[in-house]
Amino acid sequence: MAMTIRGSLASFFLRLGRQVWVRAAIFTLTAVVVALAANVLGPLLPFEFGIDLAQNSVGSLLQIIATAMLTVSTFSVTAMVTAFSSATTTATPRSTPLLIADPTSQNAVSTFIGAFTFSLVGIVALSTGYYLPQGRTILFVATLVVIGIVVFTLLRWISHLSTFGRMADVIDRVERAATTSLELHAAAPTLGARPAVAVPPDAVDVHAEKVGYVTHVDVAALDRLARRHGLDIHVRATPGRIADARVPLAAVTGSVDDSVRAGLRRAFRIENHRTFEQDPRFGVIALTEIGSRALSTATNDPGTAIEVVASLQRVFARALATEPDADVAYERVWVPAPMLTDLVDDAFRPLARDGAADVEVQVRLQKCLASLAASAPARAGVFRDAARAAFARSRRDLDPADTRMLRAAVREAWGR
Repeated sequence: MAMTIRGSLASFFLRLGRQVWVRAAIFTLTAVVVALAANVLGPLLPFEFGIDLAQNSVGSLLQIIATAMLTVSTFSVTAMVTAFSSATTTATPRSTPLLIADPTSQNAVSTFIGAFTFSLVGIVALSTGYYLPQGRTILFVATLVVIGIVVFTLLRWISHLSTFGRMADVIDRVERAATTSLELHAAAPTLGARPAVAVPPDAVDVHAEKVGYVTHVDVAALDRLARRHGLDIHVRATPGRIADARVPLAAVTGSVDDSVRAGLRRAFRIENHRTFEQDPRFGVIALTEIGSRALSTATNDPGTAIEVVASLQRVFARALATEPDADVAYERVWVPAPMLTDLVDDAFRPLARDGAADVEVQVRLQKCLASLAASAPARAGVFRDAARAAFARSRRDLDPADTRMLRAAVREAWGR
């Protein structure tokens, strides 16, 4: 069975691990434990060792680290916020969560905060006479290790800053997120449940208690609920859709009481904003937004739009090459799969509209769609229709010379 995110608990810890403060808290706690454990480890060692340290040498080193790490931490947070702001302004605000979840920047900031905390705890402990001679020596060795870690992290962080938040970096991050989501969708288009069928007329609609986007559906929990109560559950609000008074979470056949409604609502995570996890359309929408913004009159950057078209081509090529898993893991749940037509429209229609007057973008778009059609002959009609619509838009905005150039490119790409 294709690997999907199952279980609210696993999803919770996965999302928690992407938060900056979580790693910073772990590194800080580790730093406190290491600083205080130096004096405890001394008597436990089967041998004694000592280093002839100058008067208050350990305290001086810790003071230098504390001062430097406070400055570096402030600089690092400022650099991260600047990268987030730049990505929001030049690319798309939808890319910001991907930058926030960047492990290299999180590790860098967490290391600097952890080193600052280590030095601060060490200074306080030294000033109170907490350490014995052997504990002081262990603290000195630990301080040297911390300095080495900080220097290595700082060098890596400086190298990372040269690309972090730049346009190419943002496109690559959104492409990876879109590829992962779309490949999971291609492998398990119904999340392991049965493909959607017509909802029985006697089914009872269950609505969410608040209006928001569905970002995760725990199909396994729905199946357990259906088996326990003898229900059939037809999911109506798939990830990416907004649950409101018009769109119910699910339609249920069987005996539905308050406990069943509460259990069903717990299987759906409702949030104010869409996420990339189970939403295959959101990734391609975010990529397309980058290209559309680049094609705006204020920006006028067709090169970025062409890069986005190339990224979309790679995303769809990977998804089209993924074989769907026909096994049904959850027999009592029915889930509608996103249509390829909708995905293609989300990806290419805005670029065809906003780049209608740019012949270079249109040529690249036609080549991309022709390539995707050739890679999936059974679904070629979807890409051919998108190419025809794009060509029809551009004919109204291009001058005759550019139209002839585009028509020649269409003949070459589509072999006619």
